[in-house]
Amino acid sequence: MQQSVGLVIVAAGRGERAGAQHGPKQYRELGAGTVIEQTLSRFSDFIPATNTSIVIHADDAALLKQATANIDTSQMTIVTGGVTRQESVHAGLQALYEAAPHITHVLIHDAARPFVNDDLMFRILEELGANPEDGVLPTIAVSETLKTVSDGIVTGTASRKDMHRAQTPQAFPFGTILNLHDKAKSQSISDFTDDAALFEWAGMTVRIVEGEAANIKLTYPQDFNGQAPMNNNSVPDIRTGNGYDVHRFEEGDKVILCGVEIEFHKKLSGHSDADVGLHALTDALLATCGAGDIGDHFPPSDEKWRGMASHIFLSEAVKIVRQNGGTIMNADVTLVTEAPKIAPYRMAMREKLSELLGISLERCSVKATTNEKMGFIGREEGIMALATASIAYGEKS
Repeated sequence: MQQSVGLVIVAAGRGERAGAQHGPKQYRELGAGTVIEQTLSRFSDFIPATNTSIVIHADDAALLKQATANIDTSQMTIVTGGVTRQESVHAGLQALYEAAPHITHVLIHDAARPFVNDDLMFRILEELGANPEDGVLPTIAVSETLKTVSDGIVTGTASRKDMHRAQTPQAFPFGTILNLHDKAKSQSISDFTDDAALFEWAGMTVRIVEGEAANIKLTYPQDFNGQAPMNNNSVPDIRTGNGYDVHRFEEGDKVILCGVEIEFHKKLSGHSDADVGLHALTDALLATCGAGDIGDHFPPSDEKWRGMASHIFLSEAVKIVRQNGGTIMNADVTLVTEAPKIAPYRMAMREKLSELLGISLERCSVKATTNEKMGFIGREEGIMALATASIAYGEKS
């Protein structure tokens, strides 16, 4: 992205439903740190501290300092919020504009959502880059039956068609969302419960991206008692899938490995582009949710897949994993070949995997080894790939 992105963390609430006797929920301990400490750390790889504004209650300066003792907040802007969430966000945007007027876009996030992951951030920033004038909202489609209720009595069943649960961070062009907050204040409108609602109010476009089931907002006491994801007392559903693929060489002028073209005096033979690395990784992803293998979804007997780029197969596997409630944590590909040399292309391959999987570069590994001149690989007759993927599973979206 060419944009300069800022961040407003909304932390001015009292969080009484989470148990007022424990103090505001954003400053409470959760796992290895406080809630707000974990929230801020989720954005540290994406947003500079100088582009970050934290909105707090007037009484909470000491609480914030204590709860962020392990994070350097000295370059962040700290501002006092208002009575409503809307007023607090407005204060955060104004303070951020004064501190960093160069910002073109902004993410607005609830401090009590400490489980944002890199996958979600990549999806939001990618959509923002593709449509820089629009808002971006992470959502999860409603799967439960919805009832209307009056005085404790069910009065009807509402259609869940087209209903989505909104999450944060929500992303917007900075000047536009600040102007909308200014306009709402000038008209004494202060009951918007999220910032996408201001875009809707103005008749502007809000695009959705797939949210994360784990990205809950800590709201009730049980959220701190072992039922929240990432809590040390919870048992994570982490699954590992393995994949294997091999293709023989034939006459040609290049090979494609992990999405990267390499000039070579041969090519790999296959129905598609024969990218053994992406084929093995596709199988590894599908294995984590019992979704068969690449041949089930893209059979070589079907001519429409002839010559197809293998990133299409991998992207479909990523989609299937996410539809089953999975969050990709790590991907590792080992290429076994005597030639071509992989080392000069490893970084490009890792970057390609990061892009296709929507995860950070540090979670993508590509390794290479020879077969010590033994077997068909040693005779330079083909290339083999092994892949492993680790996926955290939660609620289906």
